[in-house]
Amino acid sequence: MLGEYATSMQRNMGGVGIAMTSSRQINMMNPASYAQADSLSLIWDIGLDMTRLWSKENNETGKSFGGGLDYMTLQFPICKIVGASVGLVPYSSVGYSFGGEVKDEKDRLLGRSTFSGIGGLNELYFGVGVEPIKGLSIGANFSYLFGTIINDSYVIQDGGAANTLFEQSMEIRDWNVLVGLQYTLNIKELHKITLGATYSPKKDFRGKTWGVYYDVNSDQKPDTVGHSKMNGQYSKPNAFGVGLSYTYNDKITVEGDFTYQDWGKAKYEGLKDDKGNVIQDKTEFDNRWKAALGFQYTPKERGNYFQRMSYRCGANYTHDYIMVRGNNTKVYGAAIGFGFPTMGSKTIFNLGFEYKHRVASPASNLVSENYFNITVGVNFNEFAFWRNKIR
Repeated sequence: MLGEYATSMQRNMGGVGIAMTSSRQINMMNPASYAQADSLSLIWDIGLDMTRLWSKENNETGKSFGGGLDYMTLQFPICKIVGASVGLVPYSSVGYSFGGEVKDEKDRLLGRSTFSGIGGLNELYFGVGVEPIKGLSIGANFSYLFGTIINDSYVIQDGGAANTLFEQSMEIRDWNVLVGLQYTLNIKELHKITLGATYSPKKDFRGKTWGVYYDVNSDQKPDTVGHSKMNGQYSKPNAFGVGLSYTYNDKITVEGDFTYQDWGKAKYEGLKDDKGNVIQDKTEFDNRWKAALGFQYTPKERGNYFQRMSYRCGANYTHDYIMVRGNNTKVYGAAIGFGFPTMGSKTIFNLGFEYKHRVASPASNLVSENYFNITVGVNFNEFAFWRNKIR
């Protein structure tokens, strides 16, 4: 599953943020937003994620639980029109397990197969945003990608004659870039509209990949095959994003985002052994696009506690890049959340609840998954560059 660069606050709004501008929140989704950094404040944002998963395949159900640290980010001003951010965020995560019966052309049972995967990629980034013209901001994130992904294919022949495990490992060490633009138009005194856009270029992944055969019923050592460089064989696609937000009196914010990634053109070649024999078929992807809509309401910035709280909700739909036996994968999501201010400071605790339904269609007998996520974020916003006058 691909990461979205969304903080806990943004996930509570359905995952929007391309057109989001704020001096009190870090917005990794569009680095142009760093230009709005408060010249007196240093902001830390740390997020945790807890996930409960229910899956179903061929009337068989499964449950799992996971979670942990989601992201760590820091934003700080450089000068009046320049801000910067640095952090560690997830680029992708892998965690699946499914299987089924294997039959021949005459519908005779040959055995069972199980497929599973673990791991993921992380992204250590540094970004800068600048506002060269009032209302217009541009920015870029430069990052280092690293991580290991392991995919297992386990085959059990009928009668237990042979148990074979094939494991492919991909170790990626690479760079990435995301550029963004935002333009804000103030209408009268209380109304503000912001248009945002982002782009990340396609490029080959750098790293290495290899496969290992394990014969479970044998004492022989594992057989390593297909060891090769990833450059030229595996790639990430172009990624585009646009967003439009409307803000009224810093109380009401509504935003809609659309992102597109041409994964159908990405390379994901199969492994071959030293003799050129194919030991794993090439993987085909579908183009990925996502539409999201989010809403936030903060009744009164200087009212009582409940008036200073932020109330959020959002929804999204994703046409995913993964193809399951020729079927498209779709994800439906909805979220609600709250921002709890702290007494005597600008620090905010963000708490959100998110539900996602993931299914392959049009087939009805493939894997379907339901996710329930609890997201917790702490946005530390403190004065760090204030100088007291000496009298």
